[in-house]
Amino acid sequence: MLSQTEQLVFQHLSQFVSDHKKEAIERVLSLRTRHITIVLEDIFQSQNASAVVRTAECMGLQEVHIVENISKYSINPKVLRGANKWMDIQQYKSKKENNTVTCFEKLRRDGYKILVTDPDEDGVPIHDISVGDSKIALLFGNELRGVSREALKGCDQKIKIPMYGFTESLNISVSVAICLSTLITKLRHEKIEAGLTLPEMDAIRLKWYRKIVRKSDLIEREFLRTIQ
Repeated sequence: MLSQTEQLVFQHLSQFVSDHKKEAIERVLSLRTRHITIVLEDIFQSQNASAVVRTAECMGLQEVHIVENISKYSINPKVLRGANKWMDIQQYKSKKENNTVTCFEKLRRDGYKILVTDPDEDGVPIHDISVGDSKIALLFGNELRGVSREALKGCDQKIKIPMYGFTESLNISVSVAICLSTLITKLRHEKIEAGLTLPEMDAIRLKWYRKIVRKSDLIEREFLRTIQ
């Protein structure tokens, strides 16, 4: 919930945002969800991580989790195209503990069922996953090694994308796009209430206004001086 000061700041910044942009923000906010989230574990190619974040934003996700045990998260601006500024990027990069385990603990506290993508035969096809039972976190592993043992051990279920050719794997950004398209379509078709709460929307709206308004930090600072 926004504080009284934040509400005043929002009202002040709103005069610098065009009606067209306000309408776009409200449309996107109304479709935003945390019901489904993505976890990237040790992705080492910046273009892959950036493509995934961009895909997730396009599909209406508000949050992505980045696990950094052996590979540092980096971005490719040309691929990302600013998608990250509209999302919440949660990074797990402690040097003293297994970040996959820490991430899983956080997701479980937040009520997520953790699904790990794996090509093994015992994986459940993504099309058979129910989206209404609980919130879903989809984990995708390293481009070469796949998902870690900790992820396989700690997940609730393994999932796979059915494939019918000779090639046994897909590029990670393609895999994410297929999985998200499948689950988000189900979410909308089944009319599951998966939107953000009003306090979440208020907080994100203020954050986006701050990003949209040029020199918003200076404008906000001057405004706060006038009301103190």
